[in-house]
Amino acid sequence: MYRIRFHGRGGQGIKTASRILGTALFLEGFEVQDAPRYGAERRGAPIFAYVRADDAPIHERGVIHRPDLVVVADDTLLTITPAQVLEGIASASVVLIYSVRSESWWRQQFPQIGQMVVLRPDRGTGVGLPAGIFCAGAAAALLGTVSREALVKAVEEELAAHDSALVESNRQAVLAAYEAVSVSHGMVHSGVPQPVAKTAAPAWIDVSRDAVDIAAPVIHAGTTSRLVKTGLWRTRRPVIDKEKCRRCLQCCAWCPEGGILVGEDGFPMIDYEHCKGCLVCVAQCPFKAIRAIPEAQAKEERDAQASDRQ
Repeated sequence: MYRIRFHGRGGQGIKTASRILGTALFLEGFEVQDAPRYGAERRGAPIFAYVRADDAPIHERGVIHRPDLVVVADDTLLTITPAQVLEGIASASVVLIYSVRSESWWRQQFPQIGQMVVLRPDRGTGVGLPAGIFCAGAAAALLGTVSREALVKAVEEELAAHDSALVESNRQAVLAAYEAVSVSHGMVHSGVPQPVAKTAAPAWIDVSRDAVDIAAPVIHAGTTSRLVKTGLWRTRRPVIDKEKCRRCLQCCAWCPEGGILVGEDGFPMIDYEHCKGCLVCVAQCPFKAIRAIPEAQAKEERDAQASDRQ
């Protein structure tokens, strides 16, 4: 059985990527499972999806803990431990990373990865398409069991509700990624069966119990959510232009996380530690005073400002 796990962020097409790969495998005659897993989070939140494919009926369910192929559509997730991108990888597991960095660089950072393939964004076509579409094409090539014809047909089926121009750009993108890793065609091998009897028991943690009058108030304690720095999920940052801002404070009202406050000068102020980058504020600002920039660009601008002050 092939066990594939996709990792990415909300908005990067991870769910669509798993469906395209799953459909392509189904068209090749496999029994298939494909499903995303995520909560109520929005754009920028870490999510994953999994695909199982086998010649026989699939009785496994749930999360894939021992993957044959791990697809990483957003390389920043590799540095976030709770994302568990590398959970359960073995020497035979293949890790596909969609990144501008070289394979040698990633091997220095993660020497525990046995087999690695790096797909560079500049190897494909379809500028502006989400990372997931490229990863679906590369994953299909690495499996070695999906033909170009099945891959193209899967794209057409999954995107049938969209206009022909979008379908064509996605078709070109998956084929470009498929060709980009052609030297590693068939690199992923089917994993061994995992009988239920040999499944490892959960690593339960015994937690001491406090008296009710001590423990109960914790449930109702205020502002504990502020301890979770959800700003780490963000890939693009909203920036307020005070020259255009009329201080209507619509952004404060529309922010689903309450992450835009009012400063002493009356202008809105974004709490970047908790802003998830959903960019609702950008869409709702009536004066177009909020723009979105990549986090990398924001860091460069901050560094330049710090250099000027010195």
